[in-house]
Amino acid sequence: MDLLAHLEAYVATAEEAGFSRAADRLGIAQPLLSRRIKTLEEHVGGSLFDRSRRQITVTELGVLLLPYARDVLDRAQRLRQAARSARRSRVRAVGVPADSAPAALARVIRAGTEHGVTLGMRELPPLERVSGLADGSLGWALVRAAPEQAAFRVPLGLASAPVPDGAGSGAGRRTVHLEELRPRRARTAGRGTAPPLLLLTEDQMPYYTDRLGRAAARAGLSEERIRPAGPAATALAETLAGHALLLCAEPFARQHGAHWAPLADRALHRGYDVSAGRDRGGAGEVPHWLAALLASAVGAVPHRRGGPAPGEGSGAGYGPGPGAGDVPARLAARG
Repeated sequence: MDLLAHLEAYVATAEEAGFSRAADRLGIAQPLLSRRIKTLEEHVGGSLFDRSRRQITVTELGVLLLPYARDVLDRAQRLRQAARSARRSRVRAVGVPADSAPAALARVIRAGTEHGVTLGMRELPPLERVSGLADGSLGWALVRAAPEQAAFRVPLGLASAPVPDGAGSGAGRRTVHLEELRPRRARTAGRGTAPPLLLLTEDQMPYYTDRLGRAAARAGLSEERIRPAGPAATALAETLAGHALLLCAEPFARQHGAHWAPLADRALHRGYDVSAGRDRGGAGEVPHWLAALLASAVGAVPHRRGGPAPGEGSGAGYGPGPGAGDVPARLAARG
């Protein structure tokens, strides 16, 4: 039984107080309307109309069930309207890192609305964003790439416990080299082991951990110092307590009140591309208005593709060594 069609016949007959007028209202033949009401009465186990008089009336059972029938029809109508709206509007899921700035994501959503696209943000780890583009569950995503080849770059640095007021003025922007993290005997005597360097989920990618491991080995840091972090909140708590250093972007550190200093090795920064998923069997496209807005959610800035960035050494894993003009800057950064 088509329940909705039978309920429509029932409600129309009750409101029109007649089979003929109800049939005209629904655009069906009267015998068909009568059969639908008869079938519905058999379904509910009682008469809905009193047919003993010249003008039919609704029975007590009919009066009792009428509000529920109207409610079902109203909900069905709203469902059809929602489905039509969804078909007219393009709803696209966007994969973003977990440390994206909410205010920046709000700007992306508003821009999508202005361009007739409903965007839904999904916080996903890097590899899941890539697989989501491949299987079509994501329309667009911020995808990790080697920083010297990516369209956008996010400078990474080390977050640590907050510096007391008046102490280390201006030190937050001093560039840090990994070799500076080597424990020194005079400093570590009687203080236990050096604090670990924690990696957020966003940086726990094979190519990145390999690159960081090679850079750490050149700097004389032990592999045990570099550890994957669990939940971001736990990693931040250890960092703010002075028990760990956290590799992260500056906005993320500043948002939670941590001290932050940039890494000197730009090959250890994050690189991002904005990529499109599969669209109707082919490669999708990234709208011109979306890329920069989406990159701003992770604090990324545009970076030219191809070739190493200034200051990147040959030990970074990509590209040639720095030019002679970079040497004074590196010596100054080392103090």
